[in-house]
Amino acid sequence: MNYLAHAYLSFNQPPILVGNMISDYVKGKKKFLYDPTIQQGIQLHRIIDEFTDHHPATDEAKKFFKADYRLYAGAFVDVVYDHFLACDEKQFDVYGNLEMFSRNVYHSLELNFVLFPARFQNMFSHMKLQNWLYNYRLKKGIQNKEIAEALFISPKTVDHHISSILFKLDVNSRSRAVSEAARLGIAK
Repeated sequence: MNYLAHAYLSFNQPPILVGNMISDYVKGKKKFLYDPTIQQGIQLHRIIDEFTDHHPATDEAKKFFKADYRLYAGAFVDVVYDHFLACDEKQFDVYGNLEMFSRNVYHSLELNFVLFPARFQNMFSHMKLQNWLYNYRLKKGIQNKEIAEALFISPKTVDHHISSILFKLDVNSRSRAVSEAARLGIAK
C-alpha cells in the first residue's frame, strides 16, 4: 500500500517505476515476461518491502494494529509511512513539490499502461483519478470507499476498522488519530 514510497524510490527512472509499482501484481515467473529494467523495478520493490517489513520500527508499528486488524496491520502501517513521506516537503524539492512529483509519476505510468497486469490497470485508474500519491499528505486521507477499492474489501469492513482504530486511540477523527499515533511513538 506504500505506493508513494515505491514511486519515490524509483529515482525518476520510468522502467524502474513501472516495475516497482506493478510488483505486487506480478507473481512468480511472470516477472520474466517484462523487459530487464522493469524486472529490476519489480525486484527493487521486493527488496524495499523485505527491508521495511522486517525493520524494528515497522514491527513496533504493526503491534499497534495487529490485535484488531491482523492481516491488514502492515497495510495500515504502509499508509502511515506514505503519509509522513508526503508531509516532508523537503523530500520533493528536487521535483518541485509533491504535486509535481505525483503528476510526473502518473504521466510516466500512463505511458506504460498497456504493460500493467489487469488488476493494476483497474487500481491505477482509481489511484490517478483520486490522486492518491498527492493525497497521502492529507490528515483526512482518502475516503473509506477508496481504501476498500485499494484493498479489495468492502467499505463496511473499512468503516469497522477505522472506527476500531479511533476507539482504540480514544479519539474521534482521523486527524486526531494521526496526532495521537505520533505522540505514542507509533508513527513519527
